[in-house]
Amino acid sequence: MSTRELDAAGIFTPELRASYAECKRLNSLHGKTYYLATLLLPPEKRPFVHALYGFARYADEIVDDLASTLSAKEKESALSTWSEQILNDLANGVSHDHIGAALVDTVQRFDIPIEHFRAFLHSMAMDISVSRYDSYEDLLEYVYGSAAVIGLEMVPILGPLSSAAYPAAEKLGIAFQLANFIRDVGEDLERGRIYLPLDELRSFNVSEEMLIERVVTPQLRAALRFNIERVRQLQREAQPGIALLAPESRACIEAASELYCGIVDEVEKIDYQIFTKRAKTSTTRRLAVAIPAFSRALAARRARPKISTN
Repeated sequence: MSTRELDAAGIFTPELRASYAECKRLNSLHGKTYYLATLLLPPEKRPFVHALYGFARYADEIVDDLASTLSAKEKESALSTWSEQILNDLANGVSHDHIGAALVDTVQRFDIPIEHFRAFLHSMAMDISVSRYDSYEDLLEYVYGSAAVIGLEMVPILGPLSSAAYPAAEKLGIAFQLANFIRDVGEDLERGRIYLPLDELRSFNVSEEMLIERVVTPQLRAALRFNIERVRQLQREAQPGIALLAPESRACIEAASELYCGIVDEVEKIDYQIFTKRAKTSTTRRLAVAIPAFSRALAARRARPKISTN
């Protein structure tokens, strides 16, 4: 975390600065698209976005990245212990956890509802015990906590001009998560999970056994196209909400929307070969999105009213 960002955000105590720095490290290491988009925000907003990402990523590491060393029971215990500590810290308004300190500070500054973090941790616990979803409605319980609430948490930091910014952020968060599911069908199978709703797969004559065989059939292509259109529809519905954010925040979310929802474009480009190739956004496309977005972000910052110090 740069001194400039921390100073601009009014973060001065050593413990807090160290916690925000750790959150930024996790964001830059694991969330390359999110990290790139975050750089489009004014410096004083960036640390708080890193705090939200650091919290989410650390919980996800307990669930997934430690999978090779911990049993499901051990992961459940580790997640439960950390979750209880973080929720208590949020309720008490103070934390000495290396991630929790920045999170608590962010929540207090922006009055973010604690129930969003409770919902997120519930979904992380579901990842340990639930590996299939019978319907889209069932999946939405998981996606609300794993993705929609992240959009809801972000809005106070970004600066809402209207309460209508919240449902739009929720939809965009869901779109991001569904795009992930489409790209990661093969990787999720390795973890024993299927996130595509089973009843929808059956409607396209795709069975679990067909997925496990890892062959892209015409039926699976049709199911993936259906889910891709759902991502694009959610993105279209969320788009007007970006204009309901503070002008200096819009370029960040526009870029994140184009790059992250754009994952489904990359799935199409690899002809849906999700089992043998990883759909990823090229550096060329990242730059094509980021450069004009950076220009818009700078223009919005320059246009902000100057605050008198008299």
